[in-house]
Amino acid sequence: MRHSCLCVLLLSVLAALTSCNKDKEDNTYPGLKKFSFSATDALIANPERGFYSGSGFSSAGDSPISVNVLMAGRREARTLYMLEFWLKDFFESDISEDFLTFIRTNLAVFRQGGSKCILRFGYSDYIKDLSNPDPDGPFDTTEEQVLRHIAQLKPILQEYSDVIYVLQAGFIGCWGEWHYTTHFNQHAQTAEDLLPRKHVVDALLDALPADRQVELRAPAFKMKMYNFSLADTLTLAEAHQHTPKARLGGHNDCFLVDGTDQGTFSGPSERDYWKAETRYTIMGGETCGLGDRTFCACGNARVNLAKQHFSYLNMSFHKGVLNYWKTNDCYNEFKLRLGYRLALTDGWFTKDARAGAPFRLVLKIKNDGFASIMNPRDAEFVLTNASGNVVSTWPVDSDPRYWMPDQTTVIDQTFDLPEGLSGEYTLSLNLPDPAETLRANPLFSIQLANEGIWDEDRGFNKLYTFKL
Repeated sequence: MRHSCLCVLLLSVLAALTSCNKDKEDNTYPGLKKFSFSATDALIANPERGFYSGSGFSSAGDSPISVNVLMAGRREARTLYMLEFWLKDFFESDISEDFLTFIRTNLAVFRQGGSKCILRFGYSDYIKDLSNPDPDGPFDTTEEQVLRHIAQLKPILQEYSDVIYVLQAGFIGCWGEWHYTTHFNQHAQTAEDLLPRKHVVDALLDALPADRQVELRAPAFKMKMYNFSLADTLTLAEAHQHTPKARLGGHNDCFLVDGTDQGTFSGPSERDYWKAETRYTIMGGETCGLGDRTFCACGNARVNLAKQHFSYLNMSFHKGVLNYWKTNDCYNEFKLRLGYRLALTDGWFTKDARAGAPFRLVLKIKNDGFASIMNPRDAEFVLTNASGNVVSTWPVDSDPRYWMPDQTTVIDQTFDLPEGLSGEYTLSLNLPDPAETLRANPLFSIQLANEGIWDEDRGFNKLYTFKL
């Protein structure tokens, strides 16, 4: 009997302690109730990031990319595609109306398919022998003709900028990679030598809306053409402004093959320049060969992807490097972390919410990706009733482009709940694309990397449910 009583007493004490811990207030923010959110390691089909798939076209008779292809990619959490248009028939003439229409047709599909593109134009995509490439030229056309083509493309770039993640400078050299060039001085070194290339870049910046970026093949091009140095890298105040400095990013198409990435960098200062610039400008590219495996090893790859703030990589090239990453168990990590990866860690919400009264919330959002969100992105808190109808919205007092990698952003905001509300309500975070053509489409909204909060039909991240 005494043992039985003792057991009952111990169970009672344990229950009391458990109850006490459960009801214990978090005093970090008095008057607010704390919730901790669980992160997920799932691969998410978020926009403007990740491994991309590529498609190239050189004729209006080619089969355009299809909605089915894009939707199949989304099922594998892929939302980014490289579109390359080869102007092989227009070295000495305007781009035909048929081919311009074909370009429009491809871009229009992206609005339906919930994806975006990395866009590049060029004139040649073939070299038989890299050691003796001249017989395979010409690789591009004259500066005058390039500028005329950009003028023709400008209305398309303006109309479909919503589905253009970034435009690569292209046009010059084989593959549009600015090297094996016929008309733009392959051995250009000085600002004067590079002036024709700068004219092309200036025309591209003008052709795109001011909130979109252009990528250059190597940091030296930006530094020399625009007279920037390591001391002139983008500051927080300059970031995401409508200036060439803020709108010129980079694409490294020989990532980790050797110590210079096959000439992408001529020295440490240029590598450091990209490390600093890409905090606020878009960086992506592809690997191009195994080379010395010291460079493409998982540890070194992870460090360089993070320091150079990579948002995207080619999922098809180079197979040797990609398979090496898969074999060494880092490929899946890179799939998760290319670009941004945002997750709530903790949230605090007004404990005794009342209609017509101020409501305060505090959120902690961690970015575990290699980069930030780069293009404009709306952010709003959304209040819905038990039927799912939107009752009210409030803009978030924080720009998602500054939710930096490997940092936790704290959002502390107060707003007034509407008068006359009663019943159950849910507060959500909505991160939609700001373009009018895409804003209402949940496929273009950002999903946070948390368990159990995503409303895929609305594109909302549910934060907190409460009664009034």
